[in-house]
Amino acid sequence: MARNPERRTALLDAAIDVLASEGARGLTFRAVDARAGVPAGTASNYFANRDDLLTQAGSRITARMVPAPEKVDEAMRPEPSRQLVTELMKWLVRRMDDERTGYLAMLELRLEATRRPALRAELTRAVRVQFDENVRFHQDAGLPGDEDTVLMLYLAMTGVLLEHFTLPGVLSVEQLDQIVERVVNTVVPPR
Repeated sequence: MARNPERRTALLDAAIDVLASEGARGLTFRAVDARAGVPAGTASNYFANRDDLLTQAGSRITARMVPAPEKVDEAMRPEPSRQLVTELMKWLVRRMDDERTGYLAMLELRLEATRRPALRAELTRAVRVQFDENVRFHQDAGLPGDEDTVLMLYLAMTGVLLEHFTLPGVLSVEQLDQIVERVVNTVVPPR
């Protein structure tokens, strides 16, 4: 297997673009090579098989979606409150909007995982780890609510984002902030 980490990352980013635009069925080594602008056969030197490419693309999407620590520090400057949770959820929507391709690619991977047990196991593990980290973050930051609060926020925001990205005409951009506020006010207990 080839060992150039920058080339591997470029190939994974190309795979994410292919997943978002062509779906999982369109994800081939040839399509990744073309999207990355590299010679044919390059992707097959970096990934053992299509399952390996799918799994590593999932890991790359997760890495792209995690905010930089300095941005988190900046966002966490206000006192812990329901209002701060609202602002964090609005920030989440903006970040996912900025990472639209990655989010759509992850939806494709989730659908593909229903047919590929190894991919399902890896995505389940990765999402579970991220969820547990979010619960710890929420509790360590002193934000209102408990693990159930974080779970309800996760499920509600997943639904909002799914609607926003797959059927963008259903919710206007203006409605998104209002919906986020309603979700937080419904789920997060007041202090």
